[in-house]
Amino acid sequence: MMPVLIPAAGASSRMRGADKLMMDIDGEPLLRRQVSMARAVSDDVRVALPSRPHPRYAAVRDLDVRTFEVSQAAEGISASLRVLFASLEADHTHAMVLLPDLPDLTKNDLGAVIVATRQYPKAMIWRGATQSGKGGHPIIAARLLFKDFQCLTGDSGGNSVIKKLGQAVHFVPLDGNRARQDLDTPEEWAAWRAGRAISDDPR
Repeated sequence: MMPVLIPAAGASSRMRGADKLMMDIDGEPLLRRQVSMARAVSDDVRVALPSRPHPRYAAVRDLDVRTFEVSQAAEGISASLRVLFASLEADHTHAMVLLPDLPDLTKNDLGAVIVATRQYPKAMIWRGATQSGKGGHPIIAARLLFKDFQCLTGDSGGNSVIKKLGQAVHFVPLDGNRARQDLDTPEEWAAWRAGRAISDDPR
């Protein structure tokens, strides 16, 4: 079973006091929604979280996932990725990275990227993309790259690993902009909710 790694230790610093991963979507926190979606495609879900105590632990406590405390979370997403990739066992050939703040992704999107690893086995990264071809998430990495992810620093995530691969990156187009639609500020959340309300309006 391919592990799904969710780097959720960030501080939501642009939310001006609110926690974007605890924002309510259809009656549950965004983090819980994303973890539940990951559980729908994998029995092995690993979540990086801030140092305890923190409300995010309660959001996923009953979901049968492994949590990892990231003491250096203030460094940025690289700290979470280092911890998560270091947790992988020797028999894992691939691992998916799922950002926790992409509320429009679906389990079918995750499944499409997983299928691409079998359809295009010569790639080293399989990456969700927008319909116009811009790279986004989720991302699946081949085992040969695990050490590279364990050596990341700063807040640029896996971009430094991906950029050097060239044609070894296979893009999987997903509907609309949901591969890149993250919500980092209160204004972005308000705009997203307004757009969602319009799309749900039957008139």
